[in-house]
Amino acid sequence: MKKCIIFIISILSLTYSCSDSYLDETPYSSYTPETLKDSLGIEASIIGLHNLYGTIWTWSDQQGWLSVWQVGTDVASAAQEQGIEIPYYDYTKLTSSDRAASFIWEKCYAIINNSNSIINDMENSSSSVKGLSEGGKKRVSAEAKFFRGYAYNMLATLFGGVPLVTEPTTGAKTDYVRASLDAINTLVVSDLTFSTQYLPDIEAVPSNSGGKQYGRANKYMAMQLLGEAYIRIGKPELAEPQLQTIISSGRFKLIKNRYGSKTDLPGDFYHDMFIYGNQRRSQGNTETLWTFEVENTNTVPGGYTGAPQQRRVWTSAYYNIKGMVLCDSLGGRGLARLRLSDWTNYRLYKDGDIRNSQYNIKRKMYINDPANANFGKEIPYVGTDTIYNLCPHTTKWGAFDPNDTFGWSTVKDWILMRLGETYLLLAEAQFKQGKTTEAANTINVLRERAFPNYPAQGKVSASDITLDFILDERARELIGEENRRMTLMRTGTLVERAKLNTTKYKPIVGISKTNLLLPIPLTEIQLNKDAVLEQNPGYD
Repeated sequence: MKKCIIFIISILSLTYSCSDSYLDETPYSSYTPETLKDSLGIEASIIGLHNLYGTIWTWSDQQGWLSVWQVGTDVASAAQEQGIEIPYYDYTKLTSSDRAASFIWEKCYAIINNSNSIINDMENSSSSVKGLSEGGKKRVSAEAKFFRGYAYNMLATLFGGVPLVTEPTTGAKTDYVRASLDAINTLVVSDLTFSTQYLPDIEAVPSNSGGKQYGRANKYMAMQLLGEAYIRIGKPELAEPQLQTIISSGRFKLIKNRYGSKTDLPGDFYHDMFIYGNQRRSQGNTETLWTFEVENTNTVPGGYTGAPQQRRVWTSAYYNIKGMVLCDSLGGRGLARLRLSDWTNYRLYKDGDIRNSQYNIKRKMYINDPANANFGKEIPYVGTDTIYNLCPHTTKWGAFDPNDTFGWSTVKDWILMRLGETYLLLAEAQFKQGKTTEAANTINVLRERAFPNYPAQGKVSASDITLDFILDERARELIGEENRRMTLMRTGTLVERAKLNTTKYKPIVGISKTNLLLPIPLTEIQLNKDAVLEQNPGYD
């Protein structure tokens, strides 16, 4: 038996010695995917881009990640520290080793590289794609260019000039250099302009009723992002028509009446937009341009990964107070990893503003456990409970999942772009051109919606319009929605606006003009051994 085995091994050895083909390498992974050959592969790649984008905002390993974009600005302060957000209010700790800056850099370039692969395959004239027409290839390229434009617009806002990569990365590269900001801006404008031309109308995007992803890119998303980019670049005259086209399209309407799943309960129409089950156009939300579907990858291919922490970050930890139990009307279980600044709580809103109603900013709570002797009584603001257990908070992220009473993950969709912001961007573009009367008229569209007694209350005139007023109005309209840090970095107002936040608990420390840009990640500089990747001024 032993001799037989040796004989067989000898024969096999002789056979393989006649050919070295067994030495040929078969790679099972690469920096970029193989060329896309059919429409199904392309569809999967595009859905992968949406999924990759979602991983930015569903990072659960660092629950303070979402606080990074709010604390240390005018609108919010840190409450329960998780760690990663600390350098974003104590700016003396913001260095080139910062994990948050590194994470957003990595994610943006991952989106860029995957987008480049799709764009390259669609625009390669020799590439034959089964089941896809030339028009279809342009639509696919437009969706990929939307995401590439989005990523580069974010990088330009946060870091300034960065390495410009427009081809798929096929191997290790260690000689990147920073392109000029003008070069980055040129690509952003080119990509988004293409996207506005070839992405479908929002009414033509496959809806969830057909079992397809509802949040797919449409041309109005590209217009809004292009308008914002033009404002940042300093070309408001080009931003205005993009934004005006969205408003005049007839596809969107401001929510002015109650709608959706809970109209039988007390509330108001502004609050209805943020109730679970009311975010999508198919659910009655006529204001949304882009909604991110919160669908776990375990149930929906292309859904999010991680566990979105918005509810934990924005909603108070009221259940820590004796006599309080978890309930849907209070948003389920949150942690209040941040708290609204004193400026937001006490000085931002004017009397009568619906965006500051009891349904939209929760300021009062009442003992809700029937077994408690004080059932129904208001909880007073005393002691440290006011930091995170009883802090005023936006209700936009509240949602209660009876299958997850611990509140680990956000369960409802969230709105990434809506018409309310379109009006605010349009007003900013008009103001930047000196059109203060037009800007006031644009702002008044939102204020007429916000003030039941308009024009006796709420109406503004041309003399009221300044950049600070527009930024105030953005906070009133978009608190808990917009990336406040990016808005203030984009407008160059972060340092001055941070002075409005005089909250004494975990105060802002060490902010300077250096922080109008983030540090280039040290790891990127160190790995880039064959060229100099220059650091932003003021960072080691």
